[in-house]
Amino acid sequence: MVQIAAEFRRRGRTVLIGGPHASLVPEAARPHGDILVRGEIEDIASGLFADLASGHWRDEYIGTRPGLSSSPLPRWDLCRNERIYIGAVQTSRGCPFECEFCDVIAYAGRKQRHKEPAQVLRELGQLYALGYRAVFFCDDNFTVYRRRARELLSALAEWNGRREQGRMSFATQLSMDVAEDPDLLDLCAEASLASVYIGIETSNMESLKQSKKPQNARGDLVGRIHTILSHGIRIVGGMIVGFDADGPDIFEDLYKFAMASGVPIYSLGALVAPDATPLYARLEKAGRLKPGVSPVQLVPWSSNIVHPTMSEEQLQHGRRWLGNRMYAPDAFAERVCTFLEKLGPLRYPVSGGRWGSARGIDAEARSMVGSISRMGPDEARMMRRISAAARLRPDAKGMVIDTLLQYLQVRHVYESQGFWEPRLAALASPWEVSQSHWQAISPSACR
Repeated sequence: MVQIAAEFRRRGRTVLIGGPHASLVPEAARPHGDILVRGEIEDIASGLFADLASGHWRDEYIGTRPGLSSSPLPRWDLCRNERIYIGAVQTSRGCPFECEFCDVIAYAGRKQRHKEPAQVLRELGQLYALGYRAVFFCDDNFTVYRRRARELLSALAEWNGRREQGRMSFATQLSMDVAEDPDLLDLCAEASLASVYIGIETSNMESLKQSKKPQNARGDLVGRIHTILSHGIRIVGGMIVGFDADGPDIFEDLYKFAMASGVPIYSLGALVAPDATPLYARLEKAGRLKPGVSPVQLVPWSSNIVHPTMSEEQLQHGRRWLGNRMYAPDAFAERVCTFLEKLGPLRYPVSGGRWGSARGIDAEARSMVGSISRMGPDEARMMRRISAAARLRPDAKGMVIDTLLQYLQVRHVYESQGFWEPRLAALASPWEVSQSHWQAISPSACR
């Protein structure tokens, strides 16, 4: 953000900065822009845009937390839609949970605000007319209010059933407690909510309790994941390393958990204390924030936290080992096969919809998946194994394609940042390796 803003200012452009970071830490964003927008924009949009049009603007505008009925229909017609892979609709803002490390409640609030189903359907109709057959609902927690979720899902199911040119497929974010509501999962499947992101975070129950995420600490976590999969819903998981209760054995534990879960894609990250979170306040008071280190996580595994028991070297080696082991071709293929084994029948398999689309970007995506076999002999074996398993589940073709595209995305990030080190994946888990051995295979030596 800072670099882009500086480049536009160098060209003589006026720079406006807004969004969550600018709202939570305005003093960090203020020096880099001419105009700072804090909060949400609906209530201040008309005044801001009029000022911009007149050329006489203030240097700061502060929005409120409006009801979402005032949110206008986005002008997707002005976008280069042929280059956008998936559509986006926000149906709510805010989350009632209190996860210690999450800054959503600081800028969006704990009282969740919602759009009415008719408003959501208008946005979907616009995207459908533009050729989209997949949409991500950009909600912090789509199903946390059960009554509202059922009302919207029922409207989505009815709307989708009337699409004559193929159904839409939906994805969103929700929490693990949905596994306790099989009727709601059935309704998700009926509406074609085919893929969900869940912040699973960790298999360490003590860490979940400490971070105030009790909704994940109830019962058998792997079993609950399999319950969601059994309804024909794909999961992408969030995984975090570096909680206070994590010890050197956490890396091997998380690897075993991931392999048992049947979740192929995990976004693996270090625990970070963002500004304005309870975690930041607690660690600042304890003197456990690294001086001069940004609370915004850098790709892929930096952190501003001093761990109470593990050294930075242990953490970094462990994260690198875990990432490389999880995405080693043999391990990834194993998780995809487990996923297909645990995945229940799909209510509405993709056929003639998104993957039969004439959109050029979808054809490019299929072509990218075909390139994986050419990445190396291990990847070629991985693809042969996944292809053999996928032939037994032709209804899940679209899910397999999306999963492989996300694998490519992970590999791109790891390789471009110098974190892809296949040698690490073949080593014993970190706590079994002596410190001197880790130093002998340091990242610089591997590269």
